[in-house]
Amino acid sequence: MVKHIVVSEADVGQRLDNFLMRELKGVPRQHVYKVIRSGEVRVNSGRAKPKQRLAMGDKVRIPPIRTTEKTPIRPAPNVQLQLLEQIIFEDEQLLVLNKPAGIAVHGGSAIASGIVEQLRLAMENPRLELVHRLDRETSGCLMLAKKPSALKAMQAEFRERRVKKIYQLIVRGLWPQNTHTVSKPLLRYETSWGERRVKVAAEGQSARTDFQIIQSGGEHTWLQARLHTGRTHQIRVHTATSGCPVVGDDKYDRDANPDVLLMLHASKLHIPYAGDALKLTAPIPARLSDYWQIHEPATAPQKPE
Repeated sequence: MVKHIVVSEADVGQRLDNFLMRELKGVPRQHVYKVIRSGEVRVNSGRAKPKQRLAMGDKVRIPPIRTTEKTPIRPAPNVQLQLLEQIIFEDEQLLVLNKPAGIAVHGGSAIASGIVEQLRLAMENPRLELVHRLDRETSGCLMLAKKPSALKAMQAEFRERRVKKIYQLIVRGLWPQNTHTVSKPLLRYETSWGERRVKVAAEGQSARTDFQIIQSGGEHTWLQARLHTGRTHQIRVHTATSGCPVVGDDKYDRDANPDVLLMLHASKLHIPYAGDALKLTAPIPARLSDYWQIHEPATAPQKPE
């Protein structure tokens, strides 16, 4: 049966694809995009695009779609408690936490649930959405929006590059003293076994990272990195192609020790908010400082600000 839904205040600013994913539980994402592209989904009687933002009173036509029962996401109390303890900012619009390394930000084909799914359950807020993403192995500042209007506003700040993103990382090798900025275009691709990767390629998207040496040891360098663009795996590829891969990076360093965690941490996030600047800091995790102390004991790193 065809459904007609009138957009309420709670969904103002929501992207059409995200709106449909919530309305069509159990329908694969690729099928949702297919029915949008086919013109079967209509907004105010007209064709629409997946990224179209919904406005108050919009009338969304959803065609009959056979859904499969989706296995409910199971609460993980220990994970939920860990995440709630890592909240560094919260108000009625936003939530920012110090993401632990090793937890995916959202579920996927091989992961039943991630941070956003578990926080939706813990906070009883099904509208909680990721503003941006961090790799599973990366820790640090992660922002989520509690309302579609906040999601739209914050994603616009990221898209317009008005957000300051600072990372702390340890790389293998001595970083070239004269290499402070790396500007290399990055192209996403899939390996023959279906894994997402990124490489430097002329036809890729522009990408710029500013690096600053915090401390240089005998075989490692502690760096601070500022992202001017937010490409997938940007820091990891820029360091690897500069001859100094991030310690623990088993995707871009053939000599990586599989027993060592990725030494990459999103330490600061500055973003315009409520007419001011929201300045957030996630403390440097023990895995970075402990690794440096063990491998470069003669050169204890200066404390990054």
